[in-house]
Amino acid sequence: MNALPYLPAGKTIAYVKEDHEFMQAAKQAAHALSFDPKHPIGAVIVKNGVIIGQGANGSVFHHWLGCLRKLLKIPTGKGYWLCPGCQPRHHAEPSALKAVQRDGIEVSGADMYLWGHWWCCQACWEKMIKAGINQVYLVEDAQQKFGG
Repeated sequence: MNALPYLPAGKTIAYVKEDHEFMQAAKQAAHALSFDPKHPIGAVIVKNGVIIGQGANGSVFHHWLGCLRKLLKIPTGKGYWLCPGCQPRHHAEPSALKAVQRDGIEVSGADMYLWGHWWCCQACWEKMIKAGINQVYLVEDAQQKFGG
């Protein structure tokens, strides 16, 4: 497996099977909430064994050419400025964080389960760290399943 494009000092990624209860919830969030039908990504935030929030990737921005980053074959995590829909504020992680914070629930100490992608970008990590997310979980073999 290749190294992750970005991993903050002192942080790790944990992996669970795709049939894990909370990973299945993240998958459901991806398919129910994502604005990107080609690459749906879902996230759930879990605290004390209870899902306290969920979110998905995408925005209502659609360019008639599609995603310029993808057309130019720009590597994942790069060139977000080229596509307003790809900007980190539209990623699944901040979407889930916004849902929890909007409901007034304390995020600190919670975990994040992310389905549909194989890593978290720097901007998303920064938001998760600031919110107090403990651990990030991805699907086992996420890099082979979702790109990289």
